[in-house]
Amino acid sequence: MSLMDRIVGRPLASNDEEEQKIGPFAGVPLLGLDGLASAAYGPEAAMTVLIPIGALGLLYLGPIMGVLLVLLAVLYFSYRQTMAAYPQGGGSYTVSRENLGVGAGLLAGAALLLDYVLVAAVGISAGVGALISTFPALHDYRLLLCLATLILIAVVNLRGIKESGLAFALPTYAFIGTLAITLGVGLAKTIAAGGHPLPVIAPPPLEAAVQGSVLGGATLWLLVRALASG
Repeated sequence: MSLMDRIVGRPLASNDEEEQKIGPFAGVPLLGLDGLASAAYGPEAAMTVLIPIGALGLLYLGPIMGVLLVLLAVLYFSYRQTMAAYPQGGGSYTVSRENLGVGAGLLAGAALLLDYVLVAAVGISAGVGALISTFPALHDYRLLLCLATLILIAVVNLRGIKESGLAFALPTYAFIGTLAITLGVGLAKTIAAGGHPLPVIAPPPLEAAVQGSVLGGATLWLLVRALASG
């Protein structure tokens, strides 16, 4: 066996497709990691954009998250319809091409390729950013950490659907568990404190709320950017 086969596994023939089928346990980390990981940095990204309008940004954060949840619900039902119509598998390119024409299929395919690049870039940079916030000494090595993480993910994916799904299972379910614990502890402390929990480390004071019409230029632009970032 060559060194490359040891790293990425043996080449898979087309008739090995049956061996690569996975169940829900491996399917959630493999197919749902994008949406799950967004919960780690999406709200923070939206809130960062709203910082210029001060405390008023907290008022807008809830509706923005509500719009995003509605969007996710639309995606959920769209995927269910797609799975019912294409039980053998049908991605954005296939569905768009067969129902809307070649042009729409190419547009969907191009958007999907761009999305893959952004998912890798944003997800890895956010993860490394969280690691550096815990271990500030690693700040000077953030680019190397991002590249090393990208290479690791690429190697794992090259080993095939089944092995990559199992490899991502542990960190994915660990993330789900820790996120549930974080939300649970936060809700418990909020309820115990009557809706006003005391922070462990006091955050810097927010600037006074900047009033402005949501139909005005600056505020509307910030809301749109916050929605896109979130």
